[in-house]
Amino acid sequence: MSLTDTYTLYNGVKIPQVGFGTWQSANGDEAYHAVLAALNAGYRHIDTAAAYGNEESVGQAIKDSGVPREDLFVTTKLWNADHGYEKTKEAFGRSLEKLGLDYVNLYLIHWPNPVAFRDNWQEANAESWRAMEEFYAAGTAKAIGVSNFRPKHLDALLETAKVKPMVNQMFINPSDMQPAVVEYNDDHDILTEAYSPLGTGEIFKIPELATIGRKYDKTPAQVVLRWSLQHGFLPLPKSIHEKYIKENADIFDFNLSNTDMKTIDGFHGQAGLATDPDTATW
Repeated sequence: MSLTDTYTLYNGVKIPQVGFGTWQSANGDEAYHAVLAALNAGYRHIDTAAAYGNEESVGQAIKDSGVPREDLFVTTKLWNADHGYEKTKEAFGRSLEKLGLDYVNLYLIHWPNPVAFRDNWQEANAESWRAMEEFYAAGTAKAIGVSNFRPKHLDALLETAKVKPMVNQMFINPSDMQPAVVEYNDDHDILTEAYSPLGTGEIFKIPELATIGRKYDKTPAQVVLRWSLQHGFLPLPKSIHEKYIKENADIFDFNLSNTDMKTIDGFHGQAGLATDPDTATW
């Protein structure tokens, strides 16, 4: 196994099984150098979003890396203010322009129930999805999906969708495994991507992870990312430090025992929980 090994989405698109996250990486030198370091370290899956405000820097790093476009998997996301058919088309065009790309490999609805659409989120999502199905048909998005959707949001979307979501990107780490949503994803052939797989650093406060890591000569981060892969998730670790970017990729030469997997499964609530999309204030 390596950074270039893939999962296969239900439409046949191959997606590298570990991605590089860019949330909270500031546009400019910070995001640029982080993405360039990740590409140099062998990552081929880069995850950004309109809301991150760093699509320009991500795109420039991709361009300057010299990695052929066909070898890369690039994801971006629709932000909350842009739900609806026409707004989604405009937002997608802006993202492609900022990234400097002709297509993305994956386009996601970032949140299912933004404050601005709380009274009509079902219709807003359906209209955004209709536009995204057009991007998919045109080949400007090779796959389409969602983020932070719970079963009720997916059920509502599937009432009108012609194309089923291929991915649901969620807050997934040992502190919140969201089993009901993962089960729904699995039942509908939707791949579960794990953002904040290290709990935005909070996971390091769990002392048992260091103990487990010493058994394998691995860091707590490497242990948790390996745990994510062994559960069949697709983790999206983020760092702006070259040392940790490389360390987070060094997770393919060991396997956690069943006992250690179960121990890590038991850390619920110790490093935060997923935000409820129906009560989020954005």
